[in-house]
Amino acid sequence: MLIGLTYDLRRDYLAEGYGEEETAEFDRPDTIDAIEAALQQLGHQTQRIGHMRHLMKALLDGRRWDMVFNIAEGLYGFGREAAIPAILDQYRIPYTFSDALVLSMTLHKGVCKRVARDAGVPTPAFTVVQSARDIAAVNLPLPLFVKPVAEGTGKGVTPKSIVRSWADLDTQCRLLLERYRQPVLVETLLPGREFTTGIVGTGDKARALGTMEIILLKNAEAEVYSYVNKEECETLVEYRLADAKADPVVKEAEEVAVQSWRALDCRDAGRVDLRCDPHGRPQFIEVNPLAGINPVHSDLPILCDKLGLPYLELIRQIVDSALERVHS
Repeated sequence: MLIGLTYDLRRDYLAEGYGEEETAEFDRPDTIDAIEAALQQLGHQTQRIGHMRHLMKALLDGRRWDMVFNIAEGLYGFGREAAIPAILDQYRIPYTFSDALVLSMTLHKGVCKRVARDAGVPTPAFTVVQSARDIAAVNLPLPLFVKPVAEGTGKGVTPKSIVRSWADLDTQCRLLLERYRQPVLVETLLPGREFTTGIVGTGDKARALGTMEIILLKNAEAEVYSYVNKEECETLVEYRLADAKADPVVKEAEEVAVQSWRALDCRDAGRVDLRCDPHGRPQFIEVNPLAGINPVHSDLPILCDKLGLPYLELIRQIVDSALERVHS
């Protein structure tokens, strides 16, 4: 099978003048090398396509693929992750991971949490601050947690994201509104254990691969899985494999993760982030249906490595899930 690869390389955007934080979600060359090598080991032919503009030119030049392995994040708007899937849908070219609707809906954390909540997924109480005028209307008990509504990789998350006074809420919301030019998610602070659960499969066949507990080390930014902590995770974070068979809290976290994955119609593979409330009950924070898959640096492959699941097998399961959808 001929598989095209779509992606955004961080170095390309840095060369165009974009900043470090703007490009934080984009991939490194070794990620593409690893995916391509795995696909070839699985017996597929591969062609590197690149970002959306490269894809559009290739399509207009008449190039086609049996499937596209898509990890492109995009750059602008709530539909940035959805751009390539939307284009591929129009050409009826199958691709890995979630479709345009799901990628747009899950990128906007407020919309995502509304859908999850309506489906019965436990998630902390929240509101979305669209502008500075909305701050005074926030009617949630302190302390609260604030972050940009549509960013990843911890962008906009710092120790100041935890707000314990109305004055701090006003200050932090105004700062995020100004810096990121998008609404701010405000939610009840979850003070308990934090997990990330890996998922593979689609619909009824979706299952939890396993779960890691996120342990912040002494030299990390305290209390929050922040942008800095994520960027320097090798020295600031311990990813501890959690055992659902031995720990009922982890078992419940995995049940919530799979419930949310199915409720949001995510596909093939990704991650669900959860944190416990004051009573120790896992709550849905957000889902990453386009999770990073650098074999060394990204959470999902780190989890697989701890589980003894080879990177090659992870890629196999992703492609097999996509093929099963296409042929069903």
